[in-house]
Amino acid sequence: MKPPLPPSTSSALRKTRPSPYFYTFLTFTVFVLILYCEDLLSIFDRNELVPIKPIPETGKEKETKSTSQLPFVIGEPEETGKKEETESKSKLPFAIGEPEEIGKKKEAKSMSKLPFAIGETEEGCDIFSGRWVRDELTRPLYEESECPYIQPQLTCQEHGRPDKEYQKFRWQPYGCDLPRFNATLMLESLRGKRMMFVGDSLNRGQYVSMVCLLHRILPPNAKSLESSIDQSLTVFRAKDYNATIEFNWAPFLLESNSDNAIVHRVDDRMVKKGSINKHGKNWKGVDVLVFNTYLWWMTGRKMKFLKGKGSFKDEKKDIEELTTEDAYRVAMKSILKWVRKNMDRNKTRVFFTSMSPLHIKSQEWGGEPDGNCYNETTLIEDPNY
Repeated sequence: MKPPLPPSTSSALRKTRPSPYFYTFLTFTVFVLILYCEDLLSIFDRNELVPIKPIPETGKEKETKSTSQLPFVIGEPEETGKKEETESKSKLPFAIGEPEEIGKKKEAKSMSKLPFAIGETEEGCDIFSGRWVRDELTRPLYEESECPYIQPQLTCQEHGRPDKEYQKFRWQPYGCDLPRFNATLMLESLRGKRMMFVGDSLNRGQYVSMVCLLHRILPPNAKSLESSIDQSLTVFRAKDYNATIEFNWAPFLLESNSDNAIVHRVDDRMVKKGSINKHGKNWKGVDVLVFNTYLWWMTGRKMKFLKGKGSFKDEKKDIEELTTEDAYRVAMKSILKWVRKNMDRNKTRVFFTSMSPLHIKSQEWGGEPDGNCYNETTLIEDPNY
């Protein structure tokens, strides 16, 4: 039998012995740790970190410089003096208009869209009003000899043109800057889509230029070019992107006796009234459609319209003659009516390319009375021409 502890020692132990409530709390804590230990360990083993959501800044300007994303731009332009709360919008490629973001009111400034651009310029900047400026750093964007898709009649250098200065200009709007071209981002924008140019040789030149800009980044087995027998329909395919860039030769947009891209009727041009669907069947389902028509209407005399169901090859034809202005108006009304009826405005972007200035009489831009554009190698500086 152990001797009793001294009174002082017994009193000290009684003072340090934990309360019964302490054992209850300790038991509960151990139970909780055993219950959730496996989940806690698995989190730390996977090194999963729970992101902390930043507290939104309200009524404050961005302390860091914000950048607006523009495709085809190397680097980003700085936006200065703009508040963060005005610029948030979600984008739909090639969409006319923009959907509102969930949970946000559409309070942002009205912005104008640039074709194929992710990013925007402020409304009021007219990209069609500007001038050609010399650009030694970024031009030309491709060399003629590098592109196998240029038709022989468009190969200026191969046919002996001595100067190359015309290749070193870019368009500069007065009130804003255009995005710099980037082929990869362009193809990403066209992934799974069709882009088509429709019209005469002016749009064919635009089409060929677009193909030459894009084809260089594609491996040989990832691209192809196919044409119909009469070359009225040409299709360039970027296979890895499931994208096509196409050209439909239709100088009047309406059916005409000049629809063969190789053999044209130059002097005796004739158009069929109400025949927009002849070419229109090629346009259905296109995501980006670029029209042009102008120069072929300028015959200097009345335009002939074939009426009824007759053929251009018929000896006897029911023909109506219209002035150039009235004939052109018929074509414009036909194309607008077709677009409204057949195009989904939420899916398709439709553009109309304006006319190219004539360059037949050099006297019109300050040249010799009997001259033309031969040996003209500098820009016409007169903004009124």
